[in-house]
Amino acid sequence: MGLSYLKMALAGAIVAGGLMNGVALAQEITVGLITKTETNPFFVKMREGAEAKAKELGLKLITAAGKFDGDNDAQVAAIENLISAGAKGFAIVPSDSKAIVPTIQKAKDAGLMVIVLDTPLDPMDAATATFATDNRKAGDLIGKWAAGTLGDKAKDASIVFLDLATNQPTVDYLRDQGFMAGFGIDVKDPNKYGDEDDKRICTHEISQGDQEKGRTAMENALQKCPNVNVVYTINEPAAAGAWEALKAVGKDDGSVLIVSVDGGCPGVANVKAGVIGATSQQYPLKMASMALEAIATGKLPDIDPKVGFFDTGATLVTDKPVAGVDSIDTAKGAELCWG
Repeated sequence: MGLSYLKMALAGAIVAGGLMNGVALAQEITVGLITKTETNPFFVKMREGAEAKAKELGLKLITAAGKFDGDNDAQVAAIENLISAGAKGFAIVPSDSKAIVPTIQKAKDAGLMVIVLDTPLDPMDAATATFATDNRKAGDLIGKWAAGTLGDKAKDASIVFLDLATNQPTVDYLRDQGFMAGFGIDVKDPNKYGDEDDKRICTHEISQGDQEKGRTAMENALQKCPNVNVVYTINEPAAAGAWEALKAVGKDDGSVLIVSVDGGCPGVANVKAGVIGATSQQYPLKMASMALEAIATGKLPDIDPKVGFFDTGATLVTDKPVAGVDSIDTAKGAELCWG
């Protein structure tokens, strides 16, 4: 009887051990985060948010990024790797809103949840869900601020746009057109920029969201627009580059307003220093953290069907507020910034 009891105990231990191992294996969920680049502070903070949430939930996180903004091939390869790794899902900031869609569909067909961050797909519903700043609203805020700051002079403005890329990903035209609408410019095709006929638009130049390329783009713009008094920039690195070009020709005297979007700590510091007049702050850590939790649990937050995505917020940061445009100052912006 003792031997029989021992055999039963050993068998029970084996079964229990197997069940425990099965539970452990079931909890070892693989998830992914794919960003446009590794170096942009926005994506660095996004990765930090994903890493913290993965640690909290006991997830295996695989991260990847393109070599440069617009590197669609690298993002395709990263998705293929996640499919092969048996990932439950991934969050992605697409470099090309259209070109990545077939690979996104392949991942969804393989059973992966795909949450797009920051830059909606074209079409947006190609993803399982989108968590993003309302980029059109972010642009609208800085457009209204610039128009309000100029007052009557807005009707005679000479505006330079430092945009993102020639393929105009969604984040690019949404911010650009949001600014135009806020400033009072008639937007034509809602899905692209460059077809407007407002005489205040002097030029659109491509910055790739990079400081050095932003400086070059601004140098090119100055050849066409020597009387520029407003510069819209896709992000704060491009704004910093634009300032360097303006300073080199003596236009750092307050005669040119620079506005931007992001709200990173260097950008907020540049608002405080007067390099940037105002910026729309967004929250990348929140985006990534919420996305990983949704993938792990399989539960999405409530999304307004009229909007089509979960809005993670945008707040105007400036030390020179304009009546009728909600904003926070740089002290508060520094508390909420990233990078």
